[in-house]
Amino acid sequence: MRLEDALFNWLQIQIVAEARPDDHAAVETRDFFLQILTEDHQLALVQIDKIDDTMIHVRYELDGRSKIQMYPREIGEKLLSDINENPKYN
Repeated sequence: MRLEDALFNWLQIQIVAEARPDDHAAVETRDFFLQILTEDHQLALVQIDKIDDTMIHVRYELDGRSKIQMYPREIGEKLLSDINENPKYN
């Protein structure tokens, strides 16, 4: 899996896991993507650094250097929005 895809997937499921701490499937899926990021791509300290009105800033370390990847907030929160809009998951 490409780094960009794994990081985005981690972001979306991280937002879901934070909003739904009792959702064990979300927590396990988040951990799975974190494992991909740390083992396959050698990232460290992956975290949501900042959320503002329009963007989500994801900070991580790669080769000892701090990096930031930004995503539009609407896209980053889309999975949570889709889950919340589907009564089957509420």
